[in-house]
Amino acid sequence: MELRTAASPKDVKFYTTERLRQEFLIEDLFRAGEIKLVYSHIDRIITGSAVPTDSPLVLTAGDELRAQYFCERRELGVINIGGNGTITVDGRVYPVRGRDGMYIGRGSREISFTSEDASRPAKFYLNSAPAHRACPTVLIKPDGEPEDGVVIIKPENKVELGTLEESNHRTINKYILPGQVESCQLEMGMTKLEPGSVWNTMPCHTHDRRMEVYLYFDLPEDAFVMHYMGEPQETRHLVVRNEQAVISPSWSIHAGSGSRAYTFIWGMVGENQDFDDMDNVDNKDLL
Repeated sequence: MELRTAASPKDVKFYTTERLRQEFLIEDLFRAGEIKLVYSHIDRIITGSAVPTDSPLVLTAGDELRAQYFCERRELGVINIGGNGTITVDGRVYPVRGRDGMYIGRGSREISFTSEDASRPAKFYLNSAPAHRACPTVLIKPDGEPEDGVVIIKPENKVELGTLEESNHRTINKYILPGQVESCQLEMGMTKLEPGSVWNTMPCHTHDRRMEVYLYFDLPEDAFVMHYMGEPQETRHLVVRNEQAVISPSWSIHAGSGSRAYTFIWGMVGENQDFDDMDNVDNKDLL
């Protein structure tokens, strides 16, 4: 498990491009046949992936957590951005299609990942946060019929925002948040931009009570997203490629513009779960 420390905005304003990328960008995230995990001291979030091919991949705590098993003191959110697969939690097998998600509660001991077709493996994207209580483990589907252990994203949690004229026509699918899937502190969702739109959040904002991690994907090899970060009067940027993630501290703005439309997953942890608790920044105040 890779470890990354927290960063002060007073220091970040002096970082070079290389240093910014070392601290906040997660490259080479999806490795065939491997689980990759990045542990950030910023709100203790773990960002990672599991890409099973010919054999299952088992999630373990590693020495960094000093725990008997990964979810001994943690909760876990998963969204599959690849081919169909399965997630097994304490003996129960959940079929997880592309764009399906899962919430796995504290106390889940045995967690493993498999792909239905090794030539087109599942790509399980992971966000994990410390948890002080256990919440039910559920499979999350964008559509379909609810059943035991399966939650369908509610119509009110599929939110269409923006316009093509403003280059930010997008649909937000909220997977894990109050009223949809119960969790201790973790929230996750997926936003898809429509063709011709490139801005994911504008005007931008911070939320001082929560940090966030972005995963950008659905980008061809030669495309990119300019991810904007930093304090509103000390902005910086990162060039982000397909299937790369960015750690966004609570003091930092987070907005992005792509060379074409793309999709991204957002995951938040911190002080509260109020999705609309944002400190908006007027465009004229950005420097």
